[in-house]
Amino acid sequence: MTAVAPRRSQALLSALAAVAPGQPLREGLDRILQASKGALIVVGDGPEVLNICSGGFLLDAAFSPQRLSELAKMDGAIILASDASRIARANVHLVPNPNVPTSETGTRHRTAERVARSISVPVISVSEDMAIISIYVNGEKHQLEAIPSLVNRANQALQTLERYKNRLDEVAGSLSALEVEDLVTLRDVVTLLQRTEMVVRIGEEVLQYVVELGVDGRLIRLQLDELLGGVVDDRRLVIRDYFQPDASWNLQKAMETLSDLETERLLDLESVATALHLPGGTEDLDVSLQPRGYRLLSKIPRVPDSLIDDLVERFGSLSKIMRATIEDLSEVAGVSDNQGRAIKEGLSRLAESSILDRYS
Repeated sequence: MTAVAPRRSQALLSALAAVAPGQPLREGLDRILQASKGALIVVGDGPEVLNICSGGFLLDAAFSPQRLSELAKMDGAIILASDASRIARANVHLVPNPNVPTSETGTRHRTAERVARSISVPVISVSEDMAIISIYVNGEKHQLEAIPSLVNRANQALQTLERYKNRLDEVAGSLSALEVEDLVTLRDVVTLLQRTEMVVRIGEEVLQYVVELGVDGRLIRLQLDELLGGVVDDRRLVIRDYFQPDASWNLQKAMETLSDLETERLLDLESVATALHLPGGTEDLDVSLQPRGYRLLSKIPRVPDSLIDDLVERFGSLSKIMRATIEDLSEVAGVSDNQGRAIKEGLSRLAESSILDRYS
């Protein structure tokens, strides 16, 4: 398993999207760096921001990169509208709560961190001496990187994602063969869920790079979408095939629990099985399981989800659905003779191809 970078909050990702290449705000920040100037910018002009503002002057002008870089020549902070479409104030002295903790040392960065921790608005600090741009959102800090460096890291993450996706495809194919042969164990199911979740998390890391790259991340986004196609749906269907619902436990909670598992627990198969309330738990990872059939049925073309639900409810397990005749399938409400034949033939093709792949 590979280490996955910590997930960034949605608030930080939104802030990074606003300063990504191609955005007017990013052009303004680049202009400030090119002029060897510094700046302190608050993206938000609500009452909570105005309460910590002192001095300066009201501007209320449309935003432009040129105006931002010119205003940065003054010492005070610049206040933008929440969507960065207007410059509300300039040359402002910010007075955040001095008791708010900060790990920064420079005056501008200390103020930026304290403001971001005090009120839920993004704060941007441009360092004149070090020529770096830092984004503060709540308790998070992110330093913008050079585009070539970001592209390189994104491509490395994509290569890692591709390796994991190839391995996931092998594990998924193996599970399909075991399902049609009725030889599935808890270990097989948890291994697939573990691999699927790791692929999703690496994909999220790549997506963070895409957000930060803005217009420069379009090709990487296309590759990411291709690699992740169907992975999230497969994760949901596998859980639905095997988890044990009750009054306090449903599919949504199981999905959220898997997504929230710490990496250390995700690497432990028994912990995953226990957290998801899978049959057997930590007692025996080699206990036999029977799939309900949601995942394989979803692979048959032109079979709607509602029909799959009816089939699983009627027969209860994949093995019974596979043993059912066309006439048996057609007895399910909404299943015509042609659909029954298509389902029967589709399952037969899936069984044949899965077994051939497994033993080839």
